Amino acid sequence: MSHPPMQLMADSPVKVNNPGGAPEPASPEDQKKMEAAYAQMKRKMAISEMGKTIKHKIMVLSGKGGVGKSTVATGLALSLAQKGLKVGLLDIDITGPNVPKMMGLDGRRLNVEGGRIHPAEGHLGVKVISMAFLLEDEDSPVVWRGPIKLGAIQQFIGDVEWGGLDYLIIDFPPGTSDEPLTVAQNLPDIDGMVIVTTPQDVALLDSRKSITFANSLKVDVIGVVENMSGYTIRGKAPAGTAIELAAPGGKTIKVTTDDNGDWAGTLDIFKAGGGERTANDFGVPFLGKLPFDPGFVRGGDDGVHRIVSEPEGESSVAFAKVVTEIQDIVESGSNGPGLEII
Repeated sequence: MSHPPMQLMADSPVKVNNPGGAPEPASPEDQKKMEAAYAQMKRKMAISEMGKTIKHKIMVLSGKGGVGKSTVATGLALSLAQKGLKVGLLDIDITGPNVPKMMGLDGRRLNVEGGRIHPAEGHLGVKVISMAFLLEDEDSPVVWRGPIKLGAIQQFIGDVEWGGLDYLIIDFPPGTSDEPLTVAQNLPDIDGMVIVTTPQDVALLDSRKSITFANSLKVDVIGVVENMSGYTIRGKAPAGTAIELAAPGGKTIKVTTDDNGDWAGTLDIFKAGGGERTANDFGVPFLGKLPFDPGFVRGGDDGVHRIVSEPEGESSVAFAKVVTEIQDIVESGSNGPGLEII
């Protein structure tokens, strides 16, 4: 015998634990608990549907701050959008959200309709969600303990109307704490993590911890990106001129102008090759190098990312190569299982 599905009537809750008597109206406290439980149930149902509407979900992490992780996450989203894909960018950095400024969305407020949050739209049609959109004053700190952060992240995941997306890029604060742990436990079908590092030893130590953290969560590591990898200086001089450039550590770099009088030399400001060595040590893909580019500083402040301002420039080309590597891995499913922790 079949029974009709049970419906939750939020407007007339009753106590059901009153044997021997008629149902009694719920107290205000019980009402709040029931409403919270109902909202959580709806959120879980919405999250379970995300696997159908968002094809690929990528977490972008770094073990430490200052490696340009948000710049890289924003660049990955824009580079994917440049290829004509539908892309979302979720800024999960609750206490230090920077993505809206980089996307030229300062001062924007989110639109809520039918209990669903609608993302703001940035450059190249990238949809953006960030804590920054909820702050009345950009100078106000967000001082929240873990459980409140957890609730906010769950709302950002389950209450947002992303629509159909090819890629969702998720930017996290530095480290391996509540935020990535919460997303990994709540968001279904994550393709994996992209680990951002710079070549110097301190950053590499922390990036190795991020790889181990990913494996502890049983989330695949898509690969390692080495950011700020070399600063290229260019100039002009008479054809065939030999030029010496002063490099860090008292070294010199010798270059010669070509037939057109152009010359270029790359200085390894933060050393070189560490990201690739780390990837090889852990048996994960090395996705590529991104140059040290002062234009990223100006673009971040002005809200116009380098990919938008110079779509054919050196940095845009480097991002496109990294994105192609990521697409090849996640769309072929070749990133494979996480590493075994010994």
